[in-house]
Amino acid sequence: MIADIADPAAFSIHPPADALDGVPDGPALDRLLFSRIVGLAAQHPGGVTASLGLARGALAELIQRHAAGFAHLLPMLQSDIGPDHSGEDAIEEEDLRAFLLDHRAAGTVEEEWLAAIVARRTLGPNHLWQDMGFANRRELNAMFRRHFPSLVALNSGDMKWKKFFYRQLCEREGLMLCKSPNCEVCDDFSACFSAEDGDPLSALARVARGEGA
Repeated sequence: MIADIADPAAFSIHPPADALDGVPDGPALDRLLFSRIVGLAAQHPGGVTASLGLARGALAELIQRHAAGFAHLLPMLQSDIGPDHSGEDAIEEEDLRAFLLDHRAAGTVEEEWLAAIVARRTLGPNHLWQDMGFANRRELNAMFRRHFPSLVALNSGDMKWKKFFYRQLCEREGLMLCKSPNCEVCDDFSACFSAEDGDPLSALARVARGEGA
């Protein structure tokens, strides 16, 4: 059953009790975050694989390794004999996947999955931690510290991740994205660095109910 966009609670995946006082590390972090990712994607009307930018085989392996709570999805994935593709890429996805993999920590398959997932979910309308299905931005930052630590060092000012990615891609292409010589004197400083504690999903819900933003 697809979640109703008019109900923000339908998009909320609550953390387990042992994660409420802090974000776990190591394999426990992977289990937590991949379960959140699959949980939100399972509600996507376009399908789980297209929502995550992963082929069915990769998604099945991810679930088996890190998201056993979604094992009920496996028969559907494994019995589907159609093309094993991950949906059509947006124009920037290939470049963003490559950029992320340039900063991977250990060359693991999990990093390949996350590069594809982040590149696809970056296209969403909300804060990246919400579009990933995470409980808060701390979980997103923990993911980057574990699997892409040099990205965290590169984003030393803690710029919002979507802004940071597009700025990096533009700089790679030699394009000028910012009108100011540095962030400190930029009129849009708050748009790039302000807190992400707000809830854009509730704004979408109000629009869906005809109440305005």
